[in-house]
Amino acid sequence: MKPEHASIGLLLIDAGRVLRKRFEQNVRGTGLTRAQWQVLKEIYVKEGINQGALAELLEVEPITVGRLIDRLENAGLIERRPNPADRRAWSLYLLPAAHPLLDTLKVIAGETRAELLQGMSDAEIDEAMRLLTKMKDNLTAIMNDEGDERRVGNVRR
Repeated sequence: MKPEHASIGLLLIDAGRVLRKRFEQNVRGTGLTRAQWQVLKEIYVKEGINQGALAELLEVEPITVGRLIDRLENAGLIERRPNPADRRAWSLYLLPAAHPLLDTLKVIAGETRAELLQGMSDAEIDEAMRLLTKMKDNLTAIMNDEGDERRVGNVRR
């Protein structure tokens, strides 16, 4: 591996951080945070999801999701309904007021994506997607390979 390749992980992390920060700037006028937008988007995609599954999906603590849900519920954007399969769990659903906001946020996400990809050709974007997918697949395969005897700690041997 070339020495300059050693920082690719840091570059990926930094690019993700800057992207999140730019998205937060772009949604500032909507009254929602990036985290609230993520919750709305996930409920839109998986309507009826419960808080625990949502927390796992967003990779945050359940209490964090609970606070986000409280705020969105108080804003009239989502509602909790009893889960018929589990009396202890609540299922999450969008309220009609959330749909126009989601439409606005989809536009903002598209604008942010356009800013990210500015100056790149379709071929370059396709190649970047292919390479990032391969990197993700590499790490996913390693993480799922718990029986790998070449592993010492977190290092493959």
